[in-house]
Amino acid sequence: MSPSTAGTRGALLQLLFAEVLIGSVGVFVHESGQDAVTAVFYRCLFGGLFLLGWAAARGHLRGLLQDRVLLRGAVLSGVLLVLNWVALFAGMARSSIGLATMVYHCFPFITLILAALAQGERTQPADIAWTLLGFAGVICTSDPAGIYRHADTAQLIGVGLALLAALLWSASLLISRQVGKQRPLALVLIQCWVGVLMLGGFSSASVFHWGLQWMWLIGLGVIHSGIVYVLFYSTYPRLPVVTIVVVAFVYPLVALLLDYWLYGHRLVPIQLAGVALIVAGTLGVNLKWRPRSLRNQALRT
Repeated sequence: MSPSTAGTRGALLQLLFAEVLIGSVGVFVHESGQDAVTAVFYRCLFGGLFLLGWAAARGHLRGLLQDRVLLRGAVLSGVLLVLNWVALFAGMARSSIGLATMVYHCFPFITLILAALAQGERTQPADIAWTLLGFAGVICTSDPAGIYRHADTAQLIGVGLALLAALLWSASLLISRQVGKQRPLALVLIQCWVGVLMLGGFSSASVFHWGLQWMWLIGLGVIHSGIVYVLFYSTYPRLPVVTIVVVAFVYPLVALLLDYWLYGHRLVPIQLAGVALIVAGTLGVNLKWRPRSLRNQALRT
């Protein structure tokens, strides 16, 4: 095995591990017993402390305060990122971890639309078609017939919050992409401390009376805002985009499985069909699938 092949395989295993870890974020939030704002505050606090130590040890803090463009972009994108986490965690509480996570993964479509509207990026007809397919999947995952029969407004609100989270994440991503290409970990570090300043006055004080819940909150920050992002940004440069996009579906898959195994939440057939549509639409957008390329692939097989 050549060194390059071994390096690529190692990066792939690291990325898979990171996606498995991030797939458990909903479980940590649920088991902490805290509301969405409090959970996000401690995610930012413990994640920010971890990243501060990591960045200092690796020399990522040099010249940070002089980089005004990065600081301005990090603060703005950080506000959006923190609000995205709050909306996502609130959506999980009102629907389910698996359903909210799957709906949240329609963000590539929203990013595509925002990039076209705000940054003038050209959108191909095939991308629009894949986007419409993905949004059809979002509608299916909300189980509209079930909501109509049982008047389950909580689930509908949960789906809406997950969609709002996807919108906020997409906006944050577009800003981060412009300012944080060279220093992604420094960007995430600033975003975490923006969250600490934003939510410090709104988090619940009841957390100080909890015992083991502290471990879930520490894990939420250190694992999901610390270790995971270190793994992401250390592996992305060593892997092709196709691999990154495909492996990203480990996250919602792990969330769905954990939601079923731990809490007994299972998806009905229409929701499973919606998941398949979201997966197909996301892959189509990210991998730039076109009818001609699909036909060529079919002929080769």
